[in-house]
Amino acid sequence: MFLLDVPVSAAHDLVSSLAGALDALGEPSTAAAIVLFTAAVRLLLLPLAVAQARAERTRTRLLPQLQALQKKHAKDPQQLRKATADLYAAEGASPLAGCLPGLAQWPFFAVMYQLFVSATVAGHQNLLLTHTLLGAPLGQNLLSVGLFSSGALVFAGLLVLLALVAWWSSRRVTVTGPMGNVARLLPFGTVAVAAFVPLAAGLYLLASTTWAASERAILHRRIVAIP
Repeated sequence: MFLLDVPVSAAHDLVSSLAGALDALGEPSTAAAIVLFTAAVRLLLLPLAVAQARAERTRTRLLPQLQALQKKHAKDPQQLRKATADLYAAEGASPLAGCLPGLAQWPFFAVMYQLFVSATVAGHQNLLLTHTLLGAPLGQNLLSVGLFSSGALVFAGLLVLLALVAWWSSRRVTVTGPMGNVARLLPFGTVAVAAFVPLAAGLYLLASTTWAASERAILHRRIVAIP
């Protein structure tokens, strides 16, 4: 059995049920169901987002000590890694905590991607592939709909919105130096990905990154305010 068969089947049933419940919306009902599916995923991952915000607070507080360690062990990377790990251990924190929400949501994105590239799900025709948003098939990507088709306008709107969210996210990066430059560029990777995945997966990315950016702003402000 393919690794994603069961979760893809479950996602198919959930998205289909949500779309049915939103049938009053008409054509956008399935797109709205994908957004609700994404919101449910982000709510599930909320504890990891809280841990991420706390980790950022810890990193900010420890920054002077980390910079001192980098200067002290500039010629000994192995000792620097050990000293950094010891510092985080003494604080009861982990430098990996900030990566957890992003890593944890990618399996859900993979399920959404697989759902909208699969002709059949659980041995039955995947009728979700026939659904559209403003005329653009949810199961096709930008290249398959054609760069000069009406569906391309939907993708253009999606890419513009993703770029705006990425810009907003990149402006909130507080890390400095080369790592900071990389961190500011990473959010724009969603724009490139969305150009080559089905529209449904692109909608998932838009909803997820918008949620993540808003969540980070709210949690960071509240947790940093805690003495």
